[in-house]
Amino acid sequence: MLNTATKNEATDAQQELTDGFHLVIDALKLNGLNTVYGVPGIPITDLGRMMQAEGIRVLSFRHEQNAGYAAAIAGFLTKKPGICLTVSAPGFLNGLTALAHATTNCFPMILVSGSSEREIVDLQQGDYEEMDQLAVAKPLCKAAFRVLHAADIGIGFARAIRAAVSGRPGGVYLDLPAKLFGQVMNAEAGRKSLVKVIDPAPAQIPAPSAVKRALDVLKSAKRPLIILGKGAAYAQADDAIRSFVEKSGAPFLPMSMAKGLLPDLHPQCAGAARSTVLKDADVVMLVGARLNWLLSHGKGKTWGDQPKKFIQVDIEPREMDSNVEIAAPLVGDIGSCVAALLDAMGGSWPAPPADWLNSVKTKRDDNVAKMAPRLMNNNSPMDYHGALGVLRTIIKERPDAILINEGANTLDLARGVIDMHQPRKRLDVGTWGVMGVGMGSAIAAAVETGKPVLAVEGDSAFGFSGMEVETICRYNLPICIVIFNNNGIYRGTDVNSAGADPATTVFVKGSRYDKMMEAFGGVGVNATSPDELKRAVNAAMDSGKPTLINAVIDPAAGSESGRIGNLNPQSVLKKK
Repeated sequence: MLNTATKNEATDAQQELTDGFHLVIDALKLNGLNTVYGVPGIPITDLGRMMQAEGIRVLSFRHEQNAGYAAAIAGFLTKKPGICLTVSAPGFLNGLTALAHATTNCFPMILVSGSSEREIVDLQQGDYEEMDQLAVAKPLCKAAFRVLHAADIGIGFARAIRAAVSGRPGGVYLDLPAKLFGQVMNAEAGRKSLVKVIDPAPAQIPAPSAVKRALDVLKSAKRPLIILGKGAAYAQADDAIRSFVEKSGAPFLPMSMAKGLLPDLHPQCAGAARSTVLKDADVVMLVGARLNWLLSHGKGKTWGDQPKKFIQVDIEPREMDSNVEIAAPLVGDIGSCVAALLDAMGGSWPAPPADWLNSVKTKRDDNVAKMAPRLMNNNSPMDYHGALGVLRTIIKERPDAILINEGANTLDLARGVIDMHQPRKRLDVGTWGVMGVGMGSAIAAAVETGKPVLAVEGDSAFGFSGMEVETICRYNLPICIVIFNNNGIYRGTDVNSAGADPATTVFVKGSRYDKMMEAFGGVGVNATSPDELKRAVNAAMDSGKPTLINAVIDPAAGSESGRIGNLNPQSVLKKK
């Protein structure tokens, strides 16, 4: 028979309670999701405070879109879904751009948003920030879920995690109405309702017949080319990918976020001969890369008149034949596919014809030699090449640093000039080419890796997220921002011939972005020559202090839309 003390203890245990706040936190921690990016406010202010108290790192941004970009790039770097936490309606909408960006780029991310109560939303009675957020999110992500009961929080997060990372990764929306957080339930029942997701992204093994077909097509090539996409970088199968490329002997072309999987200075790298290899190759093998607009859809002048066969390695079967016929589709996760290819190649593999390799090498060496003098100038004000030549040397000397890059000319020229030496060290605008990812990506890169970050920004691109310099200073992150300031979008010399207003592409002349960083306690530097830029960046990288360098670029430097001005429609009408 229980004595009175024992009875009281049993009763207390039965009455131990938990609530929605704690179940959300426990669900995250149980699945190793210990970092959250977001903006506090109704109805998730207390959730953020309680997360901090429970040991989750919560980084508070100035705008939800930037927090979302941070969560997306965290997913890319870690292969775990990055978590973005927002308030309802307008905050949710701000995060939605980043969610769609993550889905398009195949970055695992979960947008968690507080929302209004269903009974008011469904009757459209005008609640605070009322919106049917689930319906809005669905078309823009891999999956969208709403949790109405505290007992379902564990299942809700489990489904979101698995959806974000399995198959082709992407963005997931999780809707948490305000009343959910305050719901109370028995603590033991709450613990039992939580789910630790087992093997959320299981290997997808390619069919042996598909492996053989791919190798047969590759072996038949007279002019083979391997294109590595950011999917290959995401896979983190770096050693296997390098072994496969080297064993094949084929030239390889890295897409921008795949740079560094093999060093850009590797003898097989054809980055400096891009036009030649795309035009002249007869067999092209895509590894985690898509034939989208970035590769001219596999068609047109970019690819020349040479008949081509395509091999495509991708986890998504529906990607095959999306633009051109794929002669050898190889479906599976990148790591499993590359391992299977290596096994099937056996102990030896025939080298590609020497005339092909020599022609690629000659073109690459010629282009590098032509570019070298342009990268060594010390002009003041700077042009793009002189400034990028300095940054190229700094990254070579600091291969462990992470390069963030966005802009028009700043992005397009840096992609070709700055060599990368290690995988997942270059992060940029991705598939959409969207501007504004810079500060969010820089913050996530610093937080998730602990490595120094160099963010190279066009002045226009920086404007989308520039207020996050306060966030960088607040968390004292080792981020050096270099703004290529030419006083405008594309260039700063355009003139409005029809009135007194500035041209639509022109900014305030002589802007001093470095003063923004100083305003929040960081280091600001104004650099007017490549030599000054080199000294300032090295000092920033050595110190680890938040630094912003205003790199003064000739306002006349730059071309419209960088290298993709052809995508801008031209009017056929003449002004009368």
